Amino acid sequence: MLENPKKALMYFSRCFSDLDWRLLLLVIPPLSLIVFFSLSSAPTNPLSPIRSFIIGRTILQPQHNVTANSTDVVASWKDELDRSRIAVCLVGGARRFELTGPSIVEKILREYPNSDLFLNSPMDPNAFKFLLLKTAPRLASVRIFRPKPMAESELQLRVLTAHNSPNGIQGLLQYFNLVEGCLTLIQEYQKQNNFTYDWIVRTRVDGYWNAPLDSKFFVPGKYLVPPGSNYGGLNDRLGIGDLNSSTVALSRLSLIPQLDAAGLHQLNSETAFKAQLTTQGVTSVTKRLPFCIVTDRKYDFPPARFGVPVAALSSPGPLSGAKCRPCKPVCQGPCVGDVMERLFKGWSWTDWANGTLQLCDAHGDWEKGWEKIFDRVAGKKKSAERKRVWSLTVEKCIADFNQMRNRTGIWDTPPVDEICRIGVTSGPK
Repeated sequence: MLENPKKALMYFSRCFSDLDWRLLLLVIPPLSLIVFFSLSSAPTNPLSPIRSFIIGRTILQPQHNVTANSTDVVASWKDELDRSRIAVCLVGGARRFELTGPSIVEKILREYPNSDLFLNSPMDPNAFKFLLLKTAPRLASVRIFRPKPMAESELQLRVLTAHNSPNGIQGLLQYFNLVEGCLTLIQEYQKQNNFTYDWIVRTRVDGYWNAPLDSKFFVPGKYLVPPGSNYGGLNDRLGIGDLNSSTVALSRLSLIPQLDAAGLHQLNSETAFKAQLTTQGVTSVTKRLPFCIVTDRKYDFPPARFGVPVAALSSPGPLSGAKCRPCKPVCQGPCVGDVMERLFKGWSWTDWANGTLQLCDAHGDWEKGWEKIFDRVAGKKKSAERKRVWSLTVEKCIADFNQMRNRTGIWDTPPVDEICRIGVTSGPK
């Protein structure tokens, strides 16, 4: 390649000045290409956009157009996700699923109607409430299993800690088994149908969503988790990632030996979760998400430095998986700042800026009349679903479950009539 394109032009012009113009027509085009590619190799090249357009049309939009075209970019990414294979993994017990289930169907599953739902949950008197999933667009696999105690190995007792776990090491192992069990369901379904998923959304059945799962929460090359409630590690109440990163994130039991080999011991759920990602080279990113975890547990109010704030379900949010319940808020506005600033940010803290958080006094049971509070916050449709579940007959429950089973790819549950008879006859929960 010629080092000085301008001298090259002068040289060739002198050489060919006396030649026939027809010869010049033959020489000028290749000469132009030489000049063009010489200029394109310069550090600052005004012709590089033109060259990019000619060669591959890989032109980056100028910076001043990014804002103007941001709506188009978002819409294009949403379209791409709608064409992708997405698995939605739901885990946990159905304690308050009549409150949370309809929001999950509306804000996640219907937001991505091409996604496949996987449910992994223990059998209990509330399991009949999962019939609310019969309206989900696509049901891939439903597993409701009879729980049993898990063996606790010396290695597991070394790596994990029972501190702040309501059910000790056994509770952690049961939870880890739930999460990894959902990954097993996904892998079996992929093998059966000879394809792989692009994305996995892992969330809990006790999550109440007050806004849709936005496409911005699918971050290529990163594993997304909510901020706050990290208890020294990473918030493990929801995760979104591609197949590879999600496989690491959901392997809660299988990776315990890896954590032990790395010398990591006495980990709670959140610190173990963070260690799983970091030891396996998975990069995490946090974004505020519009959901909270509906809880029946009691917590002191106001919370101490390492206490747990409980959000009112009516909080505008996004609450990023903070604990919540339907209540009349006892603390709003400046009061919230006074409470939250006393909390240790690396523990149960959640973002409260811009009036997004209202607090309950959760030291006792749910207050009398909470149903009306929930119905007002959730709206008529979700209120109707709650009332429908509470008024179910055994026969209607069985019919709904059978309808759901007929739409599901893999069905692994106790007999439907058993699920319904145990649950419906026990009354509202």
